[in-house]
Amino acid sequence: MAGNQLPPSQLTWIGSDKRLARTVARPVLNFMAIEAASGIVLVIATIIALVWANSPWSGSYHEILDLHLVIDFGGTHILDESVEHLINDGLMAIFFFVVGLEIKRELVAGELRDPRAAALPSIAAIGGMVVPAGLYFMLNTSSPESAGWGIPMATDIAFALGVMSLLGKRVPTQLKLFLLTLAIVDDVGAIAVIAIFYSKGFSAPWFAIAVGLLVLLFIMQKAKIWYTPVYVLIGVVVWYAVLESGVHATIAGVALGLLTPATPLQREVKPGEVVGTVVDPEDLNAASARRANLYVRESVSVAERLETLIHPFSSFIILPVFALANAGIELSLDGIRDASTSTVTLGIILGLVVGKTVGVTLFAYLAVASGISSLPRNVTWPQVVAVAMLAGIGFTVALFITGLAFEEELLDTQARMGILLASLLASVLGAFLLARSTRPIPNDDGESATSPAPAEVS
Repeated sequence: MAGNQLPPSQLTWIGSDKRLARTVARPVLNFMAIEAASGIVLVIATIIALVWANSPWSGSYHEILDLHLVIDFGGTHILDESVEHLINDGLMAIFFFVVGLEIKRELVAGELRDPRAAALPSIAAIGGMVVPAGLYFMLNTSSPESAGWGIPMATDIAFALGVMSLLGKRVPTQLKLFLLTLAIVDDVGAIAVIAIFYSKGFSAPWFAIAVGLLVLLFIMQKAKIWYTPVYVLIGVVVWYAVLESGVHATIAGVALGLLTPATPLQREVKPGEVVGTVVDPEDLNAASARRANLYVRESVSVAERLETLIHPFSSFIILPVFALANAGIELSLDGIRDASTSTVTLGIILGLVVGKTVGVTLFAYLAVASGISSLPRNVTWPQVVAVAMLAGIGFTVALFITGLAFEEELLDTQARMGILLASLLASVLGAFLLARSTRPIPNDDGESATSPAPAEVS
C-alpha cells in the first residue's frame, strides 16, 4: 500500500491495534453479529431479574421500577410515569418501531411482497394465533382471568431465531425465512390485538392529533423533505399524543415504522458510479464530498438504514432492559403451588406449547392441501412441526401483553410463570424436533449441506 495510507478498517479506533480495541471492542462486535446473540443476552437479563427479585436485595429491584419521572413545563404537567412504565411505554415504542420497519421491508422487498410465497407462513401464523387464544379461553371463560387470552398468541422472534441458529447449517434457509415471515405476521396480529383490545380510556382529541401528525409526515415524505431532526421531533410528539389518547403508546412506534420509506430515493445510478461522477479526485472539497455522500446514502432506503442503525440498540439494550424489568417474579413454594393449579398459568402453557404447534401445523397443512400454497424447497413437514413448536416461545411480547391484561398482582405473577415455563419447554422441544428432522451432509467439496432426515426419524 502506497505511502502511509491505511486500509478503511483501520481508520477508526475500533479497527486499530490498540489493546482495548483488540480485546474488548472487536470481540463484542463479533458477538453481536451472531444470530443467537440477542437471545443469549435476553436469557442473561431474565436470569438476573429472577435472581435479583428473589434475593435479599429484592426491595431495591422494586424501588427502582417504582421511581417516578416527573416533567412540568411552566406549571403545566406533562409527564409523570414510573421507570417501569417508561420502559414498557417508551423504550418498547422504539422496539415496535423496529418491528414496523421490518414489516414495511417485508411488504416492499421481502417475502410478504409475493402473495403466493407469503401465503403459507401468513396462514400458518393465523392458526398460531387463533388456536392458542381459543385453548386459553376454554380454561378461562370468566373475568378477570379471561383478559389474558392474547398472551399465548405472541411469538418472540429473537428467541425463536436464536434457538434455530444454534443448529447452524442443519437448518435450510427456506425454513428460516418461513419462521421469520411467520413471526412478522404474528407481530402484526399482536399489534392489532394490543391496539384494539388492550387500550384504555380512549381520548378522541389526542388520537386526532396523532393521526394528523402522521398525515403530516406522509405529506412531508411526498414533498421529499428529508431533514431528520424534524421527523424525530414530530415522531416524539406522535408518541406522546398516542400515549395520551389511550391507545397503547407502542402503536405509535409501529405506525412510524410503517410510514418510513422502504424504497431508495436514488435508484437510477449505482453508488460506485455516483462517486465517480460527483467526486473529482483532483478537486475534492467538502461540498463535493457531501454531495457524493448524499447520493450514495440515498441509494439505500431510509427503512433499511434506520433498521441497521437501531436494531442493535433494540436487541441488546431495549429488550434486555425490558426483560430485566418484567421477568423479576418473586418465587415461593406457595406461589409455585398456586400457579401449578391456576387456569391462567395452565392456559398459557397449553396455548404456547400445544396451541402454537397444532395451530401453525394445521393451518399450514390446510394451505398446502387446498392448493393455496406449497411447502418451500428443501422443507419437510417434520421441520414445519419443529418451527411451529419454536413459535411457542412467547417471552417478550407475551410478557408485554401480560402487563396490559392483568392489574391483579397474583394473576400477573401466575401469567409470567406460565410464559417462562412455556417458552423454556417450547425452546427445548422445538430444538430437539428440529435436530431430529434435519442433518448436515458433506458436499463433494467437503462443505456441509442441509438435508432432511430420513422419513423414519420423523
